[in-house]
Amino acid sequence: MTLLRVDGLPVEVREGASLLDAVRVAGTELPTLCHDDRLRPAGSCRTCLVRADGRITAACVTPAAPGTNVTTAQQDLCDLRRDAIELIVSALPPHALADGSRSELAETCRRLGITPRTAAPKTSGHRDDSHPYIELDQDLCIACGRCVRMCDDVQGTFALTLTGRGADTVVAPGTGGPWAQSDCVACGGCVDTCPTGAITHPGPGRGITTAQPRHQQVRTTCGYCGVGCALDVVVDENKVSAVLPALDGSVNQGHACVKGRFSHGYLTSEERLAHPLVRKNGSLEPVGWEEALARVADGLRGAVETGGPDAVAAISSARATNEENYLVQKFLRTVVGTNNVDNCSRLCHAPSAAGLSAAFGRAGGTDSFDDVGKADCLLVVGANPVEAHPVVGARLLQQALRGASLIVADPRKVGLAHQADIHLRPRPGTNVALFNGLAHVLVAEGMTDPDFLRDRAAGLDELVEMLAQYPPARTAELTGIPAEDVTAAARLYGRARRPAILYGLGVTEHLHGTDGVRTLANLAILRGAVGDTGRGYGVTPLRGQNNVQGASDMGALPDMLPGYGLITDPGTRARAEAVWGRTLPARAGLRIPEMFDAARRGTLRALWIIGEDVCATDPNSHQVADALDACPLVVVNELFLSETARHADVVLPVASWLEKDGTFVNFDRRFQRVRTAVRPPAAARTDFDVVHAVAAAMGADLGCPTPAETLAECGRVAPVFAGISHERLDREGAVAWPCPAPDLPGEATLYTDSFSTPDGRAQLSAAPYLPPGEAPDAAYPLLLVTGRRWAHYNSGSMTRRGGNLRLEAGDHIDLHPLDAARLGVGTEVTVESRHGTARLVARLSDELCPGQVFCAFHFPESGVNALTSHHADTVTDCPEYKVTAVRLTPRAV
Repeated sequence: MTLLRVDGLPVEVREGASLLDAVRVAGTELPTLCHDDRLRPAGSCRTCLVRADGRITAACVTPAAPGTNVTTAQQDLCDLRRDAIELIVSALPPHALADGSRSELAETCRRLGITPRTAAPKTSGHRDDSHPYIELDQDLCIACGRCVRMCDDVQGTFALTLTGRGADTVVAPGTGGPWAQSDCVACGGCVDTCPTGAITHPGPGRGITTAQPRHQQVRTTCGYCGVGCALDVVVDENKVSAVLPALDGSVNQGHACVKGRFSHGYLTSEERLAHPLVRKNGSLEPVGWEEALARVADGLRGAVETGGPDAVAAISSARATNEENYLVQKFLRTVVGTNNVDNCSRLCHAPSAAGLSAAFGRAGGTDSFDDVGKADCLLVVGANPVEAHPVVGARLLQQALRGASLIVADPRKVGLAHQADIHLRPRPGTNVALFNGLAHVLVAEGMTDPDFLRDRAAGLDELVEMLAQYPPARTAELTGIPAEDVTAAARLYGRARRPAILYGLGVTEHLHGTDGVRTLANLAILRGAVGDTGRGYGVTPLRGQNNVQGASDMGALPDMLPGYGLITDPGTRARAEAVWGRTLPARAGLRIPEMFDAARRGTLRALWIIGEDVCATDPNSHQVADALDACPLVVVNELFLSETARHADVVLPVASWLEKDGTFVNFDRRFQRVRTAVRPPAAARTDFDVVHAVAAAMGADLGCPTPAETLAECGRVAPVFAGISHERLDREGAVAWPCPAPDLPGEATLYTDSFSTPDGRAQLSAAPYLPPGEAPDAAYPLLLVTGRRWAHYNSGSMTRRGGNLRLEAGDHIDLHPLDAARLGVGTEVTVESRHGTARLVARLSDELCPGQVFCAFHFPESGVNALTSHHADTVTDCPEYKVTAVRLTPRAV
């Protein structure tokens, strides 16, 4: 710590702090028109002048040195600061300081008594409102550069520049055209940092930023991807005026993406369900809640009477809160009497839970993202975080730009691959061969940790014997990656002092996805780079949806209770029975694919789907629709009349994440609070209230009357969560599990002493490479990979009801120009697989290798998931979305 004096007061600040930090600690606020705490200081506006040991200096760029005597309030300093601001204002038009302006500059001028009359009337009138979320008024630009630095140093998109000379210097999109046609990804960072309102967002919250919030402000956690960004929602008369990234957000640190920041238009969409719907005479008709609940309760009772408790199943939601997921699985187990409950992690990260549990003992990443931020080598596998997890992608990019080595393994050259030291491009479905090839080089060249392997790992001999089959040359044959690149990547990872592995659905969504997770984990174990050894930062899965980790944590799984205790384990079951006061079924329930199979066979007679559009997002979607049509009772909780809801017998209107109270768990196991920002529409109820209401209609009382009490009960069932409560999260912001007691910190870094496996050691896996479920042939010559795009989310039910449609209006399929020429296809194409057909718009891209195509699944009407196959991970039933053989043919317009 550094001790100095500010205006006579002793002040202590951290090492490396600036005089501006010291002045703020002393309780004095200075104008800072070129400064943002998220950015490197510039010192260009001269509005934060202070006197340090008699010398006048800009506080933002001057380090705080021990013993410095700082003064701020002398009249000459006040005059200098005022003169600097008046000079800036003199070049601006009158509306810069208008009464309604919420800008940082306008607020500063009001405090100093600088009025609009001081401003010059000269204007150029250059405005750009081409973008749905961002507007530019160059007349208000003071060339402070904050927006450019935000785009460069935080987001890493480099979409903005300062153009012109001298007094005519202004910000502009770097591509030179309209903002909407630029490289901007609408993270909102430039809006948030602009001190004058030159860059702002349209609508009722215009001008509201983190520096100048207004009205009621509610801290919550983003309900889109699994990063877990903390957001401040500004509300006026029960409407969202603005969503701001929280400067003290534990993961996002004052940053956000287009979805969390701007994609809340769905809240007020005219398409939101206005009433419960019940199928009568073949069509869905609006009814009151009492009738809808009675229909659900009667249907569930009838299913149990006809086929027993196992004739009922529920698909819970990765978008629901922890408390709602806990309540759903408790309802199925204690009221219905079945373990037939699952969640959409089955479709994405079930292999992570299985693979990480087998390797290390727990079903979560080994390290916090804060630790990953200290790594000197990043191995990013099967993930495109720049688009799917933009805040994580931006932080990883900045880490690479600061000097960390970056290895990207992905068939496409997207996102971080453009900045990678080595980009490995495996053929889809060959991950296990690649990871074994990398491990072979680590072992062959002595880049392992013998002490760690001797003391803390098991299975080395079997692994080394198997790895002999994967020298770089054979790995190259299997994967298509040049042997020298395999060797170079292994050396880069193996010689790093603190390597970290991050991976996504490109590892898990395969026929052998669990093997992929385990063989990837082998690399960290071989290096001793896991378990707080100081030699690396383990293995971190990047979760796709906001609460996909939490839904599984809460026991919305057919074979596990909350906290991942096996339902077949008598001790685990007895603890839950003691809390719930009910005997639980001991046999594991149905997984999602098994539910659909049972419905088609006629043995599943009631299916409750909570917040998942399975007809749009699950593979082989025609068969999913057939299963729903065969099931006598299908209940769907939804915001909109989704593809799945159209097949339902009862549709219940529910609240969104901005209308709920509870908690989420993000990708690195942090519990964070979700708070009600706005009230849901009159007809909508939270999923929490709906589950309680259905239980009551069946004559049962679930207890847990509030979300806070629900999480507390969960801690009694699952000791790993016993130290986490709403009260604690309100106080501390975020707590990682495991956390077994209120007076203990959460374990952000796991396995500091031992692993949670039966013998306390990390388990190496000698899994050989096995081919994927499908291969191209003469009839289906291309390999399709599906995934996400930056502007939309999952089935698009939220992002398609707002300005994001102007950013990306529909699904398209990317293919290499050589394939397009060879196949003779144009823009409109029909895509056929062995399972179904889709109609898409083709886009040429050299991001793919010839023979491969890529598309997203954000627009259900395109039918992308009619193409994907029934093949699934042999351990977890996670679908093989990443390998589907297809053909493309021209389509008449």
